[in-house]
Amino acid sequence: MLCIVERDTAETRGDWKLPLLLVAASTIGFLLLIVYTAYFFVWIPLIAAIVGLVCLILTVIAAIRKRRRRIILLLLATVAFVATAGVLDVGGKSLRSYLRWLLWSRRFKAEVLAQPAPSNGELRHMIWEETGFAGVANVTTYIAFDPSDALSNAHLPGKVVGIPCTVLRALRLERHWYSVWFYTDETWSECPWSNKAAAELRKD
Repeated sequence: MLCIVERDTAETRGDWKLPLLLVAASTIGFLLLIVYTAYFFVWIPLIAAIVGLVCLILTVIAAIRKRRRRIILLLLATVAFVATAGVLDVGGKSLRSYLRWLLWSRRFKAEVLAQPAPSNGELRHMIWEETGFAGVANVTTYIAFDPSDALSNAHLPGKVVGIPCTVLRALRLERHWYSVWFYTDETWSECPWSNKAAAELRKD
């Protein structure tokens, strides 16, 4: 009897490795995607759909073979995997900025601070990343050095001293350093939507 109990316990522990390993591997894999590709928001849902489909097929097979415990574990693994993918996909934009800054901030700081101070009062900055699909819906994100930390108290979206375009969103990376988002198809030197909105306000 004792041998049977020990065998059942060992089998149960072995079965629980599946959801735990799946969640651990997916978390590591998704974090790597978030750090190394700006298009993680495409890959994470795609991978989640494929893995979810595989788990569903395995669950159906387990149901046919009447393996109740395996069905429960597969369902738990699927739910945990999809939940992990969903959380990381939704929070990926901010998480990506923090992780990249943690890994490579020294290089980014050196590049920005090496620039001469602009004579027009603009903040020193550099391109953080660029995304878009075949020239459509281009989004350019910048790192900005803001000695006054005006971005931390700015009401966004809105205009900020030292930045020519309307700032849609800003994320504080550390004191004086921010990642800055503009509207789609706007860059630091080209602000068609911001200028159009300003012109309409002047008319009113």
